[in-house]
Amino acid sequence: MSLNRYFLKYRRRLFGGVFFIVLSNLFAVYSPQVVAEAFDIVAAGLRSRDEPGTTVQIGVPGTLDLWVGWTGFDLKSQLAAIGRGTEVVSAVARVGLLLAVLYIVFALLKGLFMFYMRQTIIVMSRLIERDMKNEIFEQYQRLDRAFYKRNSTGDLMNRISEDVSKVRMYLGPAIMYTLNLIVLFLLCIGVMFRQNAELALYSLAPLPIMSVVIYYVSDIMNKRGMAVQQQQSHLSTLAQESFSGIRVLKAYVKERMVIDRFGKASREYRKRSLAQAKVDALFMPAIGLLIGLSTVVVIYIGGMKLVNGDPGVTVGTIAAFVLYVNMLTWPFASVGWVTSLVQQAAVSQERINEFLAVRPDIRDEPGQVTTMDFKGAIEFRNVSFRYPDTGIMALEHVSFSVPVGGTLAFVGHTGSGKSTVADLIGRQYDATTGEVLIDGMNIRSIPLQLLRKNLGFVPQDVFLFSDSIRNNVAFGSSGAGATDQTVQRAAGQAQVHENIQGFPKGYETLLGERGITLSGGQKQRVSIARAIAREPRILVFDDPLSAVDTATEEAILRGLKQVMKGRTTVIISHRISAVQDADHIIVLEHGRIAEQGRHGELLASSGLYAALYHEQLLEEQRSA
Repeated sequence: MSLNRYFLKYRRRLFGGVFFIVLSNLFAVYSPQVVAEAFDIVAAGLRSRDEPGTTVQIGVPGTLDLWVGWTGFDLKSQLAAIGRGTEVVSAVARVGLLLAVLYIVFALLKGLFMFYMRQTIIVMSRLIERDMKNEIFEQYQRLDRAFYKRNSTGDLMNRISEDVSKVRMYLGPAIMYTLNLIVLFLLCIGVMFRQNAELALYSLAPLPIMSVVIYYVSDIMNKRGMAVQQQQSHLSTLAQESFSGIRVLKAYVKERMVIDRFGKASREYRKRSLAQAKVDALFMPAIGLLIGLSTVVVIYIGGMKLVNGDPGVTVGTIAAFVLYVNMLTWPFASVGWVTSLVQQAAVSQERINEFLAVRPDIRDEPGQVTTMDFKGAIEFRNVSFRYPDTGIMALEHVSFSVPVGGTLAFVGHTGSGKSTVADLIGRQYDATTGEVLIDGMNIRSIPLQLLRKNLGFVPQDVFLFSDSIRNNVAFGSSGAGATDQTVQRAAGQAQVHENIQGFPKGYETLLGERGITLSGGQKQRVSIARAIAREPRILVFDDPLSAVDTATEEAILRGLKQVMKGRTTVIISHRISAVQDADHIIVLEHGRIAEQGRHGELLASSGLYAALYHEQLLEEQRSA
């Protein structure tokens, strides 16, 4: 049912495909009639030559007469000439030439309409494939972070690629071959039974057996093919891990272990591939045997009827039946393959629908404001948060407020809940209890696009796109439309401008697999520049200076002071040096507020903050 809207959208192509299928098979069905006439004319000519004066009557189908009538060639008079025994060879040659040309014309027309058949149905399937991928990708963009934590990246990629491809195989080849089989079967059966019903029954008897055999063989081939693909994926994973972790492998001298592991996986891949090849090797001979069996039945039964003088059987009839049997063989043989495609597509569509039916927990809700004067004051009122999947209580009864243009800092040990605060401000999650307010308004009442448009976020785990440095910095603002001045100013404030200028291509330097690889500190500074370039009302820094040295940290913080003026800023860090100049500092411990105040006040209290400060001071003295 989920595919009906696509069929409705491309109904013209679908109906056009059905029309071209009918035309293509119409010419295909009449081609054997031309061959039959040729055989019968030759046989009649031979009898007329051997028995002069004998009139031989050859029935010419009215439809065939209709096809050749436009040539002005009087087929019946030519046959009468053969019957009178005059100019037998010349008459047979003329009629044979006409039938040969007619056969070629039919073949060309059949091929032409088959081309249009594929251009409508197969192209329709490709268009639907594009629409489905776009729909799934848009759905992925709507889903929240909790969804991505529950599902692996490989599974997400598989559903938008492999599953959609299998559905496309149903929408294109499966539908096309099924319609083709139905139309061809009806046309062929009609012609065959009209000529000789008994011979038609005998000739078609092996075809159902073929369909059953191919169905089971296709099932085996499909299972073994899937096993080969799974092992191929395993090989690719092993290779990728080995390449990515080559430094660790060499450091621990584990090359031989990895080689042995890959060799074992390769042997398993060879084993599965050979098992698949054995089935493939038996498939074609089995098809050939059944085709040959049908052909033998036609020739034997038809020959017996011809010898016994059955008036409904001629040499041409037998020849036509042989062609019809071979014509029907491959469509029947495709039944098993098509059935397998349908089964795979049904499973894949179910998997796709499973994701399309997911509604994000974080979404715009009815009654939200459409516009607001976004200033950036933040307030948490008795906020508690428990992660939905793990059940871990990350925050408990946390309350604080940050005025417009104020700076609030969070410190604490790993797992104390610092990053959860950042996620709640950006509404990556909703608070389990309590309220998060922006400018006095519940954050759920603000449209997500409006909220995040005014938020500059520097995550703890930096991600840069495989693009130019310029586009990475400009990503958060106007994308490629951001001015060079804006990009360079942001990079300068993040203390990364000089590093970028040192690259051969400057800001046009590509990052990622085909470009350079930045250091950890450079990545963090580019990420900071990206947030600054957006010129947001709220800046959230989630431990953005962990990979830079103390001197660079001080330089970045000096550059950020100018940026932070007039903007509400939340700094999350495990370094005391990064937060000591904040207007207000909150120390989190096990999701609760342990201490809060200014830097000097917290040091004087000799509590957790002071302990962290002295620990870090001692570490710096040791490293010095």
